[in-house]
Amino acid sequence: MATFTLTCIGDDRPGLVSDLSAPIHAHGASWNRSQMARLGGKFAGILLLDVPDAKADDLVAALSALDDVGLHVTLERTDVPVNEPALRINLELLGADRAGIVAEISAALAGRGVSIEELVTDVREAPMAGGRLFEATAVLGASATTSTDDLRAMLEALADELMVEIHLSDATGPGPAASSSSA
Repeated sequence: MATFTLTCIGDDRPGLVSDLSAPIHAHGASWNRSQMARLGGKFAGILLLDVPDAKADDLVAALSALDDVGLHVTLERTDVPVNEPALRINLELLGADRAGIVAEISAALAGRGVSIEELVTDVREAPMAGGRLFEATAVLGASATTSTDDLRAMLEALADELMVEIHLSDATGPGPAASSSSA
């Protein structure tokens, strides 16, 4: 079985997911996991799929041909076993929108050897306060040797600098493990 990570982007229109799913189904592939959204008039997505080895090359060709209907598809074979992180931590962030929040948080996490497994962000109008709010939710992955107390302290200090609220919780259980407020 071959595993692929696929990205796609095209002008948003009815039928794009159907155009994408038809060759996946026709080649006996399994649509495993995906995240897709309309962003700035474009439809963009990422998905993980499995296909029988004997049909992998034909599927790649069929998906590449979707350029003809306005959907650009890129595939990367990802059969390589991945070491799963020992710790998973949910992160929620909310604060006034400004440039650099993701860059600073992601650099600090990378410096601690913590990966971002999932990231969803949005900017919305701030009710009653005016301005815009930036919000992010993420699932973080870390090794068993990662000190959650040190990670929490580092993120609390960074939250104070960025003037945002960050809440952490165990990804396997409910309830925040730590939080910090804006300064």
